[in-house]
Amino acid sequence: MISVVVYSESGGTFKTTTTANLAVSLERMGLDVCVIDLDPQEGNLTSLFDVGENRSDSDADNLVRHILEMPEGDFEGLIETSSEGVDVIPSHDMLGDFTSNLEQKIAYETGMKNMSRDEFPRFELLYDLLWNEQQLQDQYNAVLIDPNARAEDLLYNAIYALRTLVAPVKPAGKGNLSLDGLEEMVENMSDQLDIEVGLSCVVPTAIGQTNAHTQYTKQFKDNEMYSTPVAIPARESLMDAMWEARGSAYKVVEERWKTFEQGDEMVSEPGKRGVYDRELETLRDIYELAAFVATETFDAEIDPQLTLDIDDHGERTFTIDDAEREVTA
Repeated sequence: MISVVVYSESGGTFKTTTTANLAVSLERMGLDVCVIDLDPQEGNLTSLFDVGENRSDSDADNLVRHILEMPEGDFEGLIETSSEGVDVIPSHDMLGDFTSNLEQKIAYETGMKNMSRDEFPRFELLYDLLWNEQQLQDQYNAVLIDPNARAEDLLYNAIYALRTLVAPVKPAGKGNLSLDGLEEMVENMSDQLDIEVGLSCVVPTAIGQTNAHTQYTKQFKDNEMYSTPVAIPARESLMDAMWEARGSAYKVVEERWKTFEQGDEMVSEPGKRGVYDRELETLRDIYELAAFVATETFDAEIDPQLTLDIDDHGERTFTIDDAEREVTA
């Protein structure tokens, strides 16, 4: 099955929107998809998919309780389904205290079992929950995690559980420095966790039309260390509108969400956005990225054709194995 952590050490790489778009792409390819939000901050995947109404309720059951083996209900009760058909395990405020709660668990169990702290499997807890206890591999074709950014217990649990990274990267002064940093990051994680961590691909994001950005993208695509199947152009308006539409970039285009000034305030409404070839091409790129991860990294079978049903504008389709990749009416 497909198991991916979308992660970047740098901020501003569109990590959360990339995760959402990958998840919805895989669902549109005919796969059963679950995405896990391990980011305790506001403005995370839970907010984007408009789920997790109990995220601030300290008494509510949540993923942390299950990881630490003190659940308040069945695991299935954590799962919510987004408006686009992706199952989501939402974030909860308790994620922010994960390490301190974990330390209490380690102190208790090492004392009870007369074992050293080094013997406690602190990075294996999520792995055991997802695959051994809940056996999500029997329920889903793909599981994705949007992790917290800091290199701490939650992140390491995510990587230990899923083993494969998709790395969004943003334009930098020198692309080779970013490449060196990626290699070091993967090696450090493999050493820290004592497992083999794979990097499915690198995804340059927010690529502009400047010479510097063109050169930056070329450096990534020409490198022999990592695959770079697509580069996502700067589409700030499209990606920002995802937060108002509470869904993927596909939802923004199909429902034609747009943010605009009305009176003295900014409002967002469906049915207002134009249909732009450049945005359709970006959706094609996102779909192609998901297809690469699914087929090249995990050898999954997918539906290669994407059909967009755009309000008041009919259907647009493309097939990712089409050499020309033309969008058609």
